[in-house]
Amino acid sequence: MALPLILLTVFLAVISGVGACSPSDKAALLALKSSLNEPYLGIFASWTGDNCCTNWYGVSCDPTTRRVTDISLRGESEDPILVKAGRSGYMTGSINPAICQLDTLSTLVIADWKGISGQLPSCITSIASLRVLDLVGNKLSGKIPDDIGNLQKLTVLNLADNAVSGEIPSSLVRLSSLKHLDLSNNQLSGKIPADFGNLKMLSRALLRGNKLTGSIPDSIGNMYRLADLDLSTNQISGPIPDILGKMLVLSTLNLDSNLLSGKIPSTLLSNTGMGILNLSRNALGGNIPDVFGSKSYFMALDLSYNNLKGPIPGSLSSSAYIGHLDLSHNHLCGPIPVGSPFDHLEASSFDSNDCLCGNPLRTC
Repeated sequence: MALPLILLTVFLAVISGVGACSPSDKAALLALKSSLNEPYLGIFASWTGDNCCTNWYGVSCDPTTRRVTDISLRGESEDPILVKAGRSGYMTGSINPAICQLDTLSTLVIADWKGISGQLPSCITSIASLRVLDLVGNKLSGKIPDDIGNLQKLTVLNLADNAVSGEIPSSLVRLSSLKHLDLSNNQLSGKIPADFGNLKMLSRALLRGNKLTGSIPDSIGNMYRLADLDLSTNQISGPIPDILGKMLVLSTLNLDSNLLSGKIPSTLLSNTGMGILNLSRNALGGNIPDVFGSKSYFMALDLSYNNLKGPIPGSLSSSAYIGHLDLSHNHLCGPIPVGSPFDHLEASSFDSNDCLCGNPLRTC
């Protein structure tokens, strides 16, 4: 073979490899594809050819290393493939453990496919580069891996709307970079870790719709970035920690449908940053603290279905704004204050109390 022809052959071989993805990454992706079945949209039809970094639906690579960094597959979005099909996605199968071979993965989103089942591969905790793990809206079962705390770069952990069971792993509180945690609507049991407040970067903690027991950890009060806390629809008991009302950023607090008892901390109602507070369907007693003021601004305040007694606080009338107020199904007694917000509320806000009177109920 002439020398120029040899050089040309070598050159073509070299450029054919430029931009191609790692063979091991490609093999891991094909293993993932083999364990999933998506019958309607055909998104895996693009997962062909040697270069998984180009035109493989939902796959992105680092432009320098050509290693896979992102997998983003959402069954509910405004992606053109979903809009054109006129339907949300549906996928069955399971998440193949081969995905753990993608050791440069930063984002793993396999969300809202409704039919993906099986367990979250425990080896997922070995992907040290992982920042986003979003598997919401499937049928995943089993436990959260015990060593989930190894994912030190993780900022988003979303396993909501699955069938995950077992306890919240104690190692989870070691996720020092975590900003968004959503474990809602699963079958988690046991207590919230006492040192849950170690998650200092967390802004949203959503644990509603599980079978969690025990009390609300006082350490949550140390989470100075926490804006949204939802522990509703569990079996949490004991008193509401007073420190929750002293959190400067917390603006949405949902503790409804639990077994909470004791009195409502006055700090919760006097906290001028609190915008949504739902304490309904518990066993809270005592009087409603009379601590509202001109800076009180509640888009929603729900204290219904408790054992509250005494009068409706007159200071509620001095609030800057009360959008939705529900005090029904308690043991309140006395005249309903006049003025805002009471002049726009319906009788259902005050139903089933001992002896409330005044507009919109019977005349005192």
